[in-house]
Amino acid sequence: MGHAQNREYSQRDYHAIERDGEDLISTHCCFCGMQCGMNIRVKTETKEVIGVEPRYDFPMNGGRLCPKGVAAYRQAEHGERLLSPLIRKNGELVKASWDEAMELIVSKIQEVQAQYGKDAVGVYSGSSMTNEKCYLMGKFARIGLGTKNIDYNGRYCMSSASFGFNQSVGIDRGSTNPWSDIKSADVLLLAGSNTAECHPLSMPYIWGARDNGAKLIVIDPRQTKTALVADIHLDIRPGTDVALANGLLHVMIEEDLVDYDFINKHTTGFEKLKELVKKYTPEYVSEITGVSAEKIVSAARIFGQSKNGMAMFARGVEQHATGTDAVSTYVNLCLVTGKIGRKGSGFATFTGQGNGQGGREHGQKTDQLPGFRKITDPKAREYIAGVWGVDESEIPGPGLSAFEMLQALGSEIKLLILACSNPIVSSPSVAHVGDYLKSLDFFVAIDMFLSESCELADVVLPSTVWVEDDGTTTNVEGRVLRLRGIDRTPGESRRDWEIICDLAERLGRGKYFKYDKPEDIFNELRVASKGGIADYYGITYEKLDNMQGVFWPCPTEESEGMPRLFEDLKFNFPDGKARILAFEHKGPNEKISEEYPIFLSTGRVVYHYLSGNQTRRIESLLNFCPDPYVEMHPNLAKKYNIGNGEMVKLSSARGSIEVVAKITKIIREDMVFVPYHWGKTLAINHLTNPALEPNSKIPEFKVCAVKIEKKAEIVGVKHG
Repeated sequence: MGHAQNREYSQRDYHAIERDGEDLISTHCCFCGMQCGMNIRVKTETKEVIGVEPRYDFPMNGGRLCPKGVAAYRQAEHGERLLSPLIRKNGELVKASWDEAMELIVSKIQEVQAQYGKDAVGVYSGSSMTNEKCYLMGKFARIGLGTKNIDYNGRYCMSSASFGFNQSVGIDRGSTNPWSDIKSADVLLLAGSNTAECHPLSMPYIWGARDNGAKLIVIDPRQTKTALVADIHLDIRPGTDVALANGLLHVMIEEDLVDYDFINKHTTGFEKLKELVKKYTPEYVSEITGVSAEKIVSAARIFGQSKNGMAMFARGVEQHATGTDAVSTYVNLCLVTGKIGRKGSGFATFTGQGNGQGGREHGQKTDQLPGFRKITDPKAREYIAGVWGVDESEIPGPGLSAFEMLQALGSEIKLLILACSNPIVSSPSVAHVGDYLKSLDFFVAIDMFLSESCELADVVLPSTVWVEDDGTTTNVEGRVLRLRGIDRTPGESRRDWEIICDLAERLGRGKYFKYDKPEDIFNELRVASKGGIADYYGITYEKLDNMQGVFWPCPTEESEGMPRLFEDLKFNFPDGKARILAFEHKGPNEKISEEYPIFLSTGRVVYHYLSGNQTRRIESLLNFCPDPYVEMHPNLAKKYNIGNGEMVKLSSARGSIEVVAKITKIIREDMVFVPYHWGKTLAINHLTNPALEPNSKIPEFKVCAVKIEKKAEIVGVKHG
């Protein structure tokens, strides 16, 4: 945790100390969806970033920062930042002027679209950008380029939760409740989330609930730092969440621990679920999941008997071929017990990327327009066309999802513009992704560092880091926040939104992109979202400056937003009722076999973020965790005669990787675990399964079949 966490200052009394010759910039962390408040310390004269302090006035972190937050500011002055455009000449990336780079990009776009059509250009963007930039990317793809093929890396993260929430309650906000409600729960069920490592500043809320007597149920194949403090740890076999949740529902229904008054008045579909889960007895579910029947019964009773409770989950539930089924089945736990619409009761997904919520709301998803509008909805298309000043026919229809887009590179898509993402590390089956990128006619990347993906580009454009721009993000709760930046652009770097507007101008579409500052973009976003599910119309920069963020929906300027959803118990369907949906257990797409007899699962460590493009460059974080490793149970290690610290080769049907063994009893005997923040030869996504969830199109990162081989010789490990 940050150095300041134990200071005995109240949020009201503490103010960061201002020093002569220095400025304090009040903003938010660039990493996970907590979006912790921080003050960036800057030299007034040179605008050099020299430090950070946590903000005591922001309720999410209350004067604390995790290791990544403490070190985040170090990106700003990092020696490896891209400071000028690069163009590939004779196989090498060399410095170029902005005019040369932009003219080349525009000529290639025009050449490709003239030969192959508008959709031959793809845009692949990210959710670590501001709301303004995410909105702009969607508009630029459709109106600047005229292509249907835009998607973003959030497809790999929260897309199953998004689909699951929509099909169950008709709205996709990452949390139905403000984070402060966690402390009021009588029971917390955390599924597929190692909260202590991945969202460490959520733990004080969990401790607060525990201090008030709440029980903690953790569902995870590993005895993580989070599971260690649970009242019940359900050590589930990877890929069996639907069966486990059905088993919990079976017990609650059989023991009359459900709220029939709520079910009858506010839901549909219960009878079908009741019939389906009859066979999911604790004994049957134990056979599927590996969790003891006794623990299943105990967990169901604790959740069912508690008045207030929250079900919270993350990628361990979502990154599966049945991820949307699992999300809705866990949501059923709240619906059948009436735990929604009040303080301490609801459900949430832990947002992984800094703007994972806002990034999926305003049009950079291939099937969406701003405000969570469906791109296939004629009324939505007509409205957004009016906002943008174009004919409705100019807005393309839905295109390919993120991984489908990568698979189409070189064939359907000839030119790719990549912004704020690193798919050659973050995608499944990454060796194939490298081949896809190399098959492009032309490849443009926009980034602050030369990532593994940028290394393959024909043109690389240098962008700024998060503390060098203004804007907004939307955190894990659905709270829209104000980011403030330093007025500087080191070297020849430019802000992403300025790059996109310049491209639009050079393509002859500049009249649709006349913005002088991020607030201009946000004000257009407000209008574009008006009347949509994610309605930002009533949110202004001034309001954000005067409040600690504003929860959407916020439909009028008089509104202060909606921190807690469904307090009126009206769900976002025509009949106002939530959908209780019944799903059978199907299991993972890839089964273990004689050749590949072990399950592999992947995940995060507290010291790194996503593909590691940022955190692996920060020495203090890299020193804590310099390389990936493979966790395995002592009994599994003994079977293969593997000792702690020895090199192991892991292989799947798609590729292999060599990593150091970490022998530990915290993991199931039938699986191994490897963190995914490294690239090139150390990328565990060489092995992962590209099978897509049919609804959300998320790849099945969390489980695939592998084999283990002990290396005969100890091989030195190099940083990826």
